[in-house]
Amino acid sequence: MTQGFGLSATARLALLQRLSKRREEKGPAPRTARAFRELPGQRDMELIREAAGALGLENPFFRPHEGIAGATTRIGNREVVNFGSYNYLGLNGDRRVLAAAHAAIERYGVSASASRMVSGERPVHAALEEALAAHYGVDAALALVSGHATNVTVLGHLMGPRDLILHDAAIHNSCAEGARLSGARRIAFAHNDWRAAEKELAAARRGARRALIVIEGHYSMDGDIPELPRFVEMARRHDAWLMVDEAHGMGVVGATGRGIHEHWGVDAKDVDIWMGTLSKTLSGCGGYIAGNADLIAWLKHSAPGFVYSVGMAPALAAAALESLRILHAEPERVARLQANASMFLRLAKEAGLDTGTSNGLAIVPVIVGSSVGAARLSQALFDRGVNVQPILYPAVPDSSARLRFFLSCEHSEAQLRGTIAAVRSAMAGAQPAEIDG
Repeated sequence: MTQGFGLSATARLALLQRLSKRREEKGPAPRTARAFRELPGQRDMELIREAAGALGLENPFFRPHEGIAGATTRIGNREVVNFGSYNYLGLNGDRRVLAAAHAAIERYGVSASASRMVSGERPVHAALEEALAAHYGVDAALALVSGHATNVTVLGHLMGPRDLILHDAAIHNSCAEGARLSGARRIAFAHNDWRAAEKELAAARRGARRALIVIEGHYSMDGDIPELPRFVEMARRHDAWLMVDEAHGMGVVGATGRGIHEHWGVDAKDVDIWMGTLSKTLSGCGGYIAGNADLIAWLKHSAPGFVYSVGMAPALAAAALESLRILHAEPERVARLQANASMFLRLAKEAGLDTGTSNGLAIVPVIVGSSVGAARLSQALFDRGVNVQPILYPAVPDSSARLRFFLSCEHSEAQLRGTIAAVRSAMAGAQPAEIDG
């Protein structure tokens, strides 16, 4: 079904010739501009922008939303069905969450105003951390101002040059950056392949002082989940720590949304380090680490991304705390989300769409097979009133370019069925893109 969205070899050659001619007509860039164009990836981005313009494609990124982005959103003064937000349980905009944030602003102001170690501690921070620790049934938790920075600072600080970090090949950029910063030996294993992971760990463990296995609870690019019990056993067998990034798992995986450990019936204490974000199900912003009391105390007094960063805004901490309370009190939201995602996955498969390895929990990709095709399909759907973002090369290999649908408990059956119908319509109506020389 995706054939019409690619570029033939002739079309690719014609496009490159056209772009080359445009650059010649522009002439040499000023010295400063030339220097910045030498930054890694800058030329690739410029080429992609120029190619998109030559193909008549709009930039699908950074579109301004004119209100709360839930199951629907308003873009360009038009309401569209929205699959581009992490508002999985519809709590961003919930009146109770808004009230909690407003109350925190009235009491503490907008900012924590300093590092929590210096003078930025507020009682709402401690309350959120206690609730997160209780969520997993572990000793303690620590909330940081950024989810991405949480992985970078914790991995970069925890591990060192004599250590080993073994991670899934599809691990989030924040984990990869943290691992790189640490200076540890890094080994990536084939996505979601615990057998490959164990083979790599067995071969490399003896030469490392400490070893850490890093996986995600719900993979953001493919929408699948790991076999957690296998990784728990592996960590014990090889004297390694196990870290699980639950950024997309909180509120999504497990019968009541408690995460990957609930799904598999694993004691959360069998995982050494739980990481998660507050910006998705918990409708705030920031990250957290939960686990052993000694680990949390050490991070609280030494992790650079915590010690030298301003504390989380009190309103965001309050919003996340209230969202966590609602998650526990209203598990029917999780059931609706999972039912919606399961239906969407089934309808997509019935329509002949390639959904990869998605488990149908909150994230369902539609793999198109070319970046041009994915960008065109995204634009065609936006024209039909559906907002969904393309994932393009180099974020994924060009052959794996896709649209990534984020589901919500608030999507209606009519919206889900209508979206699949729109995808089929857009794909069926597409024509090969040939560029005139």
